Amino acid sequence: MEIAHLKIFPEQDPAITVKFNPTTYSISKSVTWDSTGGRKYGGNDSKTNAPPTQFGGGGARQLSLELFFDTTEESNPDKRDVRKQTDQIVKLTLIRRDLTNPRPPLCDIHWGANSADFPFRGTVSSLDQQFLLFHESGDPLRAILKVTFMEFLVLGDDQRKTDPEVTTRVVRRGDTLAGIAAETYRDPSAWRVIAAANRIENPFALAPGAKLTLPKR
Repeated sequence: MEIAHLKIFPEQDPAITVKFNPTTYSISKSVTWDSTGGRKYGGNDSKTNAPPTQFGGGGARQLSLELFFDTTEESNPDKRDVRKQTDQIVKLTLIRRDLTNPRPPLCDIHWGANSADFPFRGTVSSLDQQFLLFHESGDPLRAILKVTFMEFLVLGDDQRKTDPEVTTRVVRRGDTLAGIAAETYRDPSAWRVIAAANRIENPFALAPGAKLTLPKR
């Protein structure tokens, strides 16, 4: 049976195949609740056992991996320096100037069959490198990288995953938000719902071919 190696797919770059799979991985996620009370949420007084709480939203998931790299059996001097492998991960922390909005690249991490954890889409939020063994020339031969990816979500994609009633609509030439709202909700004035869900600032500038998220109302 072929081993399923963990692979990282940076946007617009070749895939990175990890030779040694991690022995463990962890995924963390925070959910924010505000329980400070006070005027904003109705306050609390001597008649209550606890202040009222207000849901503040979900935090991004964090995928943490410990990656092992080893070139001690590499006979080719040009490939002996383990940094030739680890620098592929370091590159994921660097700003890509060729992107429309310069930033580090988005990455899709695949490992085994699709599940709730993988594939994981995110960007590197932290990286720690430790070099453990060195050749007599000074080249590092072994390294452990602790890398954390922060989940990247597109609003519409997230809504479609968690709400089966959220649909999409491709803009056709001549479409207007009011017309789409009338078609979807039978209410032309509901165009504001579509504009808010898609962060549209100018409702009169719809680009044909654009995909709109149509949330339930």
